[in-house]
Amino acid sequence: MPSIVGGLDIHRKQLTFDYLDTVTGQVTRGQVAPADREHFRSWLARFENPGEVAFAAEACTGWRYVTEELQRAGAEAHLAEPADTATQRGKKKRAKTDRADARLMRDLLAQGRLPGCWIPPSHVLECRALLELYHDLRTEHTAWVQRIHAVLFHQGAPAFHNLSRADAPAELSALASAHVSPAGQLQLVACLRMCGTLEAELAAVRRRLLSAARHLRGARALADSIYGVGPVTALALTCWLGGAGRFTSARKAVRFAGLDITVCSSDRKRPPGRLSRQGPPVLRWAVYEAGKTHARAVAPDHACYAAVKDRKDGKRAALSEARKITRRACHILSELGDDALAMV
Repeated sequence: MPSIVGGLDIHRKQLTFDYLDTVTGQVTRGQVAPADREHFRSWLARFENPGEVAFAAEACTGWRYVTEELQRAGAEAHLAEPADTATQRGKKKRAKTDRADARLMRDLLAQGRLPGCWIPPSHVLECRALLELYHDLRTEHTAWVQRIHAVLFHQGAPAFHNLSRADAPAELSALASAHVSPAGQLQLVACLRMCGTLEAELAAVRRRLLSAARHLRGARALADSIYGVGPVTALALTCWLGGAGRFTSARKAVRFAGLDITVCSSDRKRPPGRLSRQGPPVLRWAVYEAGKTHARAVAPDHACYAAVKDRKDGKRAALSEARKITRRACHILSELGDDALAMV
């Protein structure tokens, strides 16, 4: 065991620490404020032998710079899974405080009971950030397109389809002049301007994602092996499912993606059979879009997709295919191990 074992509770304004010197038995508590990279790096300089230092923190917003600075200083960095950590905390008997959370991290790490999380390499974290940005831009673009349709419908204008055409803005302007009020025309102009800006940003981010997918071994293997998985989806699967020993079974990878069906409900408060929607939203979105490609007649699993669609609906069919894609991707990435994250 390291000579210094501690826990950190991360907040925007301060980092609360609680660490134990296992040689002397002395416990030290306090805060690092403000909570930024520079001040945390200065605080870590107090440890003369960082190789004998280990700290744990929950995998919440801010964990990236904390673990990076710990690793930079030569200390051991551990991440705790938030939900499992809450279970380890047990039934609350008193108010939950930052000091109590830091002490819990320290105790779990010292006792070897910390529910650990995987800490990805820096290039994987960069790819994750790009994927999250791409997903946010896509969501925002969809919202502006929906605003256009809402304005047209609200003012009784004819429906306008396929806004992706090059001549769509000119046609929409002519339609608005004939059927929409001056304020509505201003709304449509603003929506089109925002869509154009977002499309330019999407194109720039997509180019970077395609470049990253070409150079990541796991992403290339998935794109070559699984129908419907393009470079962006393959990159997302690799960044969130790749790495040796990440999942002991493909079923756990499906659960991690939030695609499994919940079976427990809280005393008739919610009907069973809903998606858990836990895990990375970007990964769930990417594999769902990949699952929808099996609606094509040429898809290898089109018969199964069509059968589920006839029995239930298209959404259920796409979710079923998304689970299959996730399981197969997990098997491929498990075979590659850490090589899946290697740059080529």
